[in-house]
Amino acid sequence: MKGVFVTGTDTGCGKTEVALALLAALGQCGLTALGMKPIASGCERTPEGLRNEDARRLQTQASHQVPYELVNAYAFEPPIAPHIAAGRAGVKIEPEVIRAAAERLAAESDFLVVEGIGGWQVPLGPSLAVSDLPPTLDLPVVLVSGIRLGCINHSLLTVESIRMSGARLAGWVANQMDPDMSARDENLATLKALIDAPCLGLVPWTASPDPWQIAEHLELAPLLE
Repeated sequence: MKGVFVTGTDTGCGKTEVALALLAALGQCGLTALGMKPIASGCERTPEGLRNEDARRLQTQASHQVPYELVNAYAFEPPIAPHIAAGRAGVKIEPEVIRAAAERLAAESDFLVVEGIGGWQVPLGPSLAVSDLPPTLDLPVVLVSGIRLGCINHSLLTVESIRMSGARLAGWVANQMDPDMSARDENLATLKALIDAPCLGLVPWTASPDPWQIAEHLELAPLLE
């Protein structure tokens, strides 16, 4: 399975925007690429069933259309922590279900971009967390670091946890969340010096994120080696 697992320093750090941009950039390189958000909370009830906006965007940005159920295997309506949403729904999140969907998508594409939910250590059940998914899928990790006050601590703690889990950190993306952040460049220099993985790009702050524009700020070469 060729692809990456996109995780983040916390909720709202820009995982979806970076995942969409990766799909756009891969397509520009002539590769077929599919996106997946295996677990999503905060879904909307539709005639077709529960649908998540981020998962729909990944489905739309892909090289070709695939069934929604493969993109988002576990959909929960309330916008709460996934293990709580799953418990309320009486659902057990099964890694095997996620891997089966990922294998089907990988068989139809050159590259698979899988977006996690929340941060790296978000629980998915009594004995399952987001950190268990990359080993299950045998995918390296791309970390999205939300660049704002506190980003150094959050990023380094997440990197340490990724390393300790045995997953491979393929690279990280700096996503500027605060347009007026003080000492931004110094913070970035510190992260580049302390994270032993390539920085795949700096995404500047924008009020209206666009996958194609963000793609221009990303470097894919480390992911395609």
